Amino acid sequence: MFLSPYYVKQDQSVFISALQASNFAKHVAEDFNPIHNVGAKRFCVPGDLLFALVLTEFGLSQKMQFKFAGMVGDGVELLLDNKAGEQFSICDTKGKEYLHIEREGELCQCDVQTAAFIKSYVAFSGLNFIHVLVPMMKQYGMMINPARPLVIYESMSFQLDTFDFTDMSLELVEQDMQINGKRGDVTLQFALKSAGKVIGSGIKTLVLSGLREYDEQQAQQMCHSYESSKLA
Repeated sequence: MFLSPYYVKQDQSVFISALQASNFAKHVAEDFNPIHNVGAKRFCVPGDLLFALVLTEFGLSQKMQFKFAGMVGDGVELLLDNKAGEQFSICDTKGKEYLHIEREGELCQCDVQTAAFIKSYVAFSGLNFIHVLVPMMKQYGMMINPARPLVIYESMSFQLDTFDFTDMSLELVEQDMQINGKRGDVTLQFALKSAGKVIGSGIKTLVLSGLREYDEQQAQQMCHSYESSKLA
């Protein structure tokens, strides 16, 4: 499975090093958020890697919901529930919950389809900052702190109408941001497509923290820093 370089499994335990997490963020998800850099003061494992881990270990269900409850640090021992049912959580050895999953419908455990779904979803996520979030900040006249940019992955859900696909793409169909003081709640609705046909839908929610008045020059500098990290 293509995800194997990005985590280590021992019995029912999973370990993700900072280097594995950073490599996944940069080389698979094209996510250059500095909190995924090795040695970052507030380092955390990308939420998309935890999402991909669940699909790899537990399979792809027709309908799934993921709710993030905490940020995973370097080398944290995560436990996999070998009796996972329709509702289960990813926790560490101390019982701290990081991700809650709900699923229903048919289960697909085909590596080709699971990999296609993961790759298409994380590619969509990798485009969110520059191509979706920054234009939304400009539209709403509010932006995150350019000195400490913090975007939190809150939840994601999707529903597949069929498993009859070998590749997939995600298309943004609607976006919205609700502002409450210095917090912005972003909702992205997307279509799941294969061979030009819509085969499902999904919703992703994010939280933007430390909002302040939008400044075009600072916003462009954020984009420049992000792109520079990507080129580097």
